[in-house]
Amino acid sequence: MTGKSTAVGTSRRTVVIFSGFVVLVALIVWPTFLGRIRYAQTRAELRAIRDAAMVAELSSVGKLFTTLARVIGPSVVNVTGVRRVQTLVDEIAALRGGLPSGLVDESVGSGLIISADGYLATNYHVVSQSEAIEVRLADERVFSAQLVGADAATDLAVLKISADNLPVADWGDSETLEVGEMVWAIGNPYGLDRTLTYGIVSGMGRRGVVGNPYEEFLQTDASINPGNSGGPLVDVHGRVMGITTAIVGKSFRGIGFAIPSTTARRICEEIRQHGHVERGHVGLRLHERSAGGVLIAAVAEQSPASMAGLRSGDVITELDNEYIDSPSMLVLMLTRLPIGNEVTLTVLREDDVIQVPIRIGRRPKE
Repeated sequence: MTGKSTAVGTSRRTVVIFSGFVVLVALIVWPTFLGRIRYAQTRAELRAIRDAAMVAELSSVGKLFTTLARVIGPSVVNVTGVRRVQTLVDEIAALRGGLPSGLVDESVGSGLIISADGYLATNYHVVSQSEAIEVRLADERVFSAQLVGADAATDLAVLKISADNLPVADWGDSETLEVGEMVWAIGNPYGLDRTLTYGIVSGMGRRGVVGNPYEEFLQTDASINPGNSGGPLVDVHGRVMGITTAIVGKSFRGIGFAIPSTTARRICEEIRQHGHVERGHVGLRLHERSAGGVLIAAVAEQSPASMAGLRSGDVITELDNEYIDSPSMLVLMLTRLPIGNEVTLTVLREDDVIQVPIRIGRRPKE
């Protein structure tokens, strides 16, 4: 029995020692083995990424810019406004290097075909005070254009050329845009026809950019330069989301602005129909108020505000239950309302909150 017990004990020790050796080897080898597995996985993932980059679905992304240029390019035109330069002609001006009389100045910008029968949209500052306007299409045809009407407040103008069956750009809805979405600008910077640049929507509803109370802009970092004015800002589907109109400074610095398509489309259609734009008016002078709302500093006599009973010192906090945070916001809302429409202002008068119905009047011509 003793011999058998000794043999069994020796066998158990051998098993324990062997098991311990196996565990020790496993502890030493496992990290290396695990590293090799992870390395193989990484290699497989990289190979899969490279393979995916070669398939048609992802490769087509590289053709997106080409497709957009083909979609929107034919609808973009070159606009040139010709103005006569008025110079002082005398001997002192000549000594100072003054320009001779009779010279003309050209303003070069871009435009967008908005109807097949020859209506075009552009920026007002491109054609302002022009004696003649020339439009060159993508097919190199050149036309003399007539100014149908303009709206200096939003820097928009509508032109008309004698042409039919033109390629029309599709309007998009700028209200659906979000910060971070990709957009493309196409125009004629420095006379370089149909130059395509891209970026993202950097901001929405920018006010006070050009000291204009009637406008709020889309902000983009897509490269916009002199000559882009009046050209479209489009989304990934080639739909017009804005009309490029301004940059910060005299050259591009990564901050450009466009008139939202919801505004541009409405203004251009009104100009097409009536030749001008009518805006709402109530007759108030407004001041900022740090505590919220806007302060009425003065009320014009015989104005809609006066007839509604508004007074100096009143504070307007809401228009039709929408909170008002600044004078520019209230002005923007009022000027977009239809003439004759009745709205309700929430007014703080001393310690009372009152509801004041007011009918929108027609803004006098400036």
